[in-house]
Amino acid sequence: MPKLDNARPDYTRLVHVLMPALLEAGACLLRCRAVGVVSEEKGDGSPVSRADREAEAIVLAALARTEPSIPVIAEEAVAAGRIPPFDRAAFLVDALDGTKEYLMGSDDFTVNIALVEDGDPTFGMLLAPASGRVFVTLGAQEAAGGLVRPDQLRAEFRPILSRIETAEPDPRALRVMSSRSHRSPDTERFLARFAVSRDVRIGSSLKFGLMAAGEADIYPRFGPTSAWDIAAGHAILAAAGGTVTAPDGKSMKYLRKEEMARPEPFLNSSFIAWGRPSLVLTAG
Repeated sequence: MPKLDNARPDYTRLVHVLMPALLEAGACLLRCRAVGVVSEEKGDGSPVSRADREAEAIVLAALARTEPSIPVIAEEAVAAGRIPPFDRAAFLVDALDGTKEYLMGSDDFTVNIALVEDGDPTFGMLLAPASGRVFVTLGAQEAAGGLVRPDQLRAEFRPILSRIETAEPDPRALRVMSSRSHRSPDTERFLARFAVSRDVRIGSSLKFGLMAAGEADIYPRFGPTSAWDIAAGHAILAAAGGTVTAPDGKSMKYLRKEEMARPEPFLNSSFIAWGRPSLVLTAG
């Protein structure tokens, strides 16, 4: 288990003990969608459904059993006013990232689990249950991915995971991933600076996993996101050889104490995900 001192966290063990909950949460999302999902609107105007809450409960129960000493900050719990005190480390959970896509019938939704330590996302698990892709961190510089069929989304199944890494980019033909629902004029202006050979629009944090597997080079997002939306993907991308920065080139940080007094403390600024640090440019 992670020891929040100078010892290196055992991420491989975390993957092993949390994988059943990740798969069960994915199965819950598919099951709820199959019988029909009714959404409601949260205070911030974003949609939420029974599937969000049931999948989150599965992940929270697993984290409570596995790492009871580490606080968990989860999207729906926060929306209900439940924010635990935390110091150096906390888990971030979004058990249904891409709710809009999920409700529209798209397959671009994910289950996200991240560990943030001293502002940095150090561990991540990401499952796209409908498309069958799973991505995890196994170490500070080791990420892995695998495939899971819908009928394999059960606690006893163990997917075969193989090491993944980002691709060396070709500056003359960069592959871009961008948001399906949140494309903006700022995104267009930013991408105009590059020689783009392919621009694929996908929902949710699945984009981070696909980048980590070498399937794209840049993912720009101009506009707000929440820490639980991207921390798991950030951790996986970084372990695979990539990086995530603010538009000014500074590293993305999470759960910083100076931000906790803000009205929306878990809100991120715009960011750029890069397959390799050699690509990093400021957007100014």
